[in-house]
Amino acid sequence: MAKYYVQSGTLRTTVEAESSRKAALWAVHQAMQQVLPVDDNDQTTPTSKTESAAAAGVRVMDQVVRVSQLGFDAGDTRTLSTMDVVREWNDMFSALDRLQRMLHEGVTAA
Repeated sequence: MAKYYVQSGTLRTTVEAESSRKAALWAVHQAMQQVLPVDDNDQTTPTSKTESAAAAGVRVMDQVVRVSQLGFDAGDTRTLSTMDVVREWNDMFSALDRLQRMLHEGVTAA
C-alpha cells in the first residue's frame, strides 16, 4: 500500500491506502470518529470525547479533501469534494451497519 498525505481544513493525517480515494475515506472516518459512535467497542463517553477534542483540537474539514503521495501542499495533490467523500463514507458505514445487524439477528435466531 502507498502512503498518502491527506488534508482538509484543520485535518492533516498520513494514511496507508490502496488509492487516494481510499485515503480520503479513511481521513473522513477519522474526522467522523470525533463526533459519532462509529465503533461499538469504543467505550468513549461524550465527556471524554469533548475533553479529548479540547486537548488535541477538533479536526474540521473544508469543502475539499487534498490527497498527495509527496507531502502536504505538494504539487501532485488530487482534490476531491469533501461532500462526495462523506457521502461515500456514509454509504459504506450504513452498509456495514446493516450487515452487522443482519449477522447479529442471524446469530440470535439460530
